[in-house]
Amino acid sequence: MKHNFNAGPVVLPKEAIEATINAIRDFAGTGIGLLEISHRTPGWEKVMAETEQLWRDLLNIPDNYRILFLGGGASTQFYSVPMNLMSKKSAYLVTGVWAKKAAEEAQKLTNLGTVEVVASSKDKNFNYIPKGYTIPTDADYFHITTNNTIYGTEIHVDLDSPINLVADMSSDIMSRPVDVSKYALIYGGAQKNVGPAGVTFVIVREDILKKEKGSLPTMIDYRTHYDKEAPNNNSMFNTPPVLPIYTMYETLKWVKANGGVEGMYKRNVEKAALLYDEIDRNPMFVGTAEKEDRSLMNVCFVMNKGHEDKEDAFMAFAKERGMVGIKGHRSVGGFRASIYNACPIESVKALVACMQEFEKMNG
Repeated sequence: MKHNFNAGPVVLPKEAIEATINAIRDFAGTGIGLLEISHRTPGWEKVMAETEQLWRDLLNIPDNYRILFLGGGASTQFYSVPMNLMSKKSAYLVTGVWAKKAAEEAQKLTNLGTVEVVASSKDKNFNYIPKGYTIPTDADYFHITTNNTIYGTEIHVDLDSPINLVADMSSDIMSRPVDVSKYALIYGGAQKNVGPAGVTFVIVREDILKKEKGSLPTMIDYRTHYDKEAPNNNSMFNTPPVLPIYTMYETLKWVKANGGVEGMYKRNVEKAALLYDEIDRNPMFVGTAEKEDRSLMNVCFVMNKGHEDKEDAFMAFAKERGMVGIKGHRSVGGFRASIYNACPIESVKALVACMQEFEKMNG
């Protein structure tokens, strides 16, 4: 049996995969496959509407927020956000590679204003979340990355911000309850907890979009992608990424059927505790992130002092026992087990057993 700990794309619910396969063969009983239908087919418009409603129901998204399903990945949002929101200054919290890239993209837009990095954890290779910083009240928005897949750190609370709060939640959306009303904008790539690669979600509070219409490139302007007067056109200014949206739709149905976001959070806490407890107990391994900032999604660890020479041996040992995708990112080294929503606790138990067996063999 294979145990999938890949960091992204990741393990998805089997139910969502099977439903997608069936839809590719025959979408909604039309006799035409999902990959061949027009996105103006009434059955597809129904999928789009129900997918948006699932987002609203699962995260309790207020009515004054628009939900968009776009292409381009979260990296496209790194410049879309400042182009839509920045008029004089923006502020960024840099907690990892992706947060750093987001800030750097904004810094390229010198005609829109300046970028202030309010705090960074680069001094310790991003192994903690900075605290005690001051959010500048003269900035148009404050940007954070809530979970850092490479370094295994996570912001576990919804921050109180005196200015518009923007969050890249690519890798922890739907994994824990979120108070959406505390954010002006939330975005992310789907390929962790809500579907496969190919679709990007944007949740944006309508009142923050104030730039003169026509002043932005059409596809960058968030207002292009929603129409209050014709909701069937939402996220369909151009042909949407049909296949990943459909898998997202089925994935969110699975989330709802399994206790919603609260149910996911309970499962994720249990899985993370099981693995972190073993890392802390086992003398052969040591975690890389500060304990209070450890991610529930990405568990990073290395060989402990005195056992560094056994890294390759453990990697081979784990692979023989069906562990897939546990090699750590080159920035950290060692190992990384990504335990997103659809990762079953049985896989985590199998990894823990593997670590314990390796300890007995080498202790």
